[in-house]
Amino acid sequence: MSYVYVNEQGSQISVDGGYCVIVVPNGLKRLIPIETIEYVSVFGNVHITTPALQMFMKNNITVTLYSQTGGYFGRIMSNENVNINRQRKQFRLSGNTEFSLKLSKKILKAKIHNQAVVLSRYCPKTDSNENIKASINQIKITAKSIDRCVSIEQLMGYEGIAAKYYFQGLSKCVSPGFKFSGRSRRPPKDEFNSMLSLGYSLLMNELYGAAEGKGLNVYAGFLHQDRERHPTLASDLMEEWRSVIVDSVVLSLVNGHEVHTEGFTKSDDGIFLNSETFKVFIRKYENKLNTYNSYLDYEEHSGLRISFRRALWFQTAMLAKAIDNEDSSLYKPVYIR
Repeated sequence: MSYVYVNEQGSQISVDGGYCVIVVPNGLKRLIPIETIEYVSVFGNVHITTPALQMFMKNNITVTLYSQTGGYFGRIMSNENVNINRQRKQFRLSGNTEFSLKLSKKILKAKIHNQAVVLSRYCPKTDSNENIKASINQIKITAKSIDRCVSIEQLMGYEGIAAKYYFQGLSKCVSPGFKFSGRSRRPPKDEFNSMLSLGYSLLMNELYGAAEGKGLNVYAGFLHQDRERHPTLASDLMEEWRSVIVDSVVLSLVNGHEVHTEGFTKSDDGIFLNSETFKVFIRKYENKLNTYNSYLDYEEHSGLRISFRRALWFQTAMLAKAIDNEDSSLYKPVYIR
């Protein structure tokens, strides 16, 4: 199954028989069999015909709309996957409940562990090596405090401390050609942050779809508290994957010299990927999600290699099972090594 990304401004998406037809401004045409498409993501000024949307909905293909620079607008989807009984339990268990606290501890301990592993992997053999090791040690110390927390607020406080040390260490792992001194979101103030923001937006959408596929409500989270128009459940599910998928992709692109600062546009609204750099990023991101590994342990695939994309769906399935049984111990977070 394919994930279709369209970012050429002025492109048109239509349907012809059993094919999705994408025509870009220079006249080039791409035909994709409808049955091979799983998701469609469009960025900026891309026109989708009504028959194409109807065909997507008929085939349960979600269309996600982003700004040209990767800001998330919303989704167009069918309503086949609503599970109201599961959602009733989800709403009851969400918020500052015992279930939420236990689940959130699992998620954050895994997130912090994974951050430390990513720093270890990308730690350069330079004078900054000792500074990165110091950041890793501080992250590990913070992780030990998670089990003692008695509220979501306390958890988020320690998560913030770990994040501070993580991004301090991450800044020392970045190739000298790129500037990164900490996380800046809206707008991204440097090229590295621009790629992080795009990657997190794409990953959010991936988990948004996984949650909806299991009949969950993406606006009723457990770790992240209610926020107007923000899919907090998708944010919860993202936490243990951020460094594993997005941060590692961006570090690999930068340190492998696959992208360059000249491939970004600067304006008063921030710094963003140009069209060619966007394509490079998407290819790397998709390759990462389709990478198979053998250390993700799920009962259904014990000992077998599965892709990261498949793993995202298994994680969501485990959360749905935990909600159905009202038992947070059924959720097993991801620990990389």
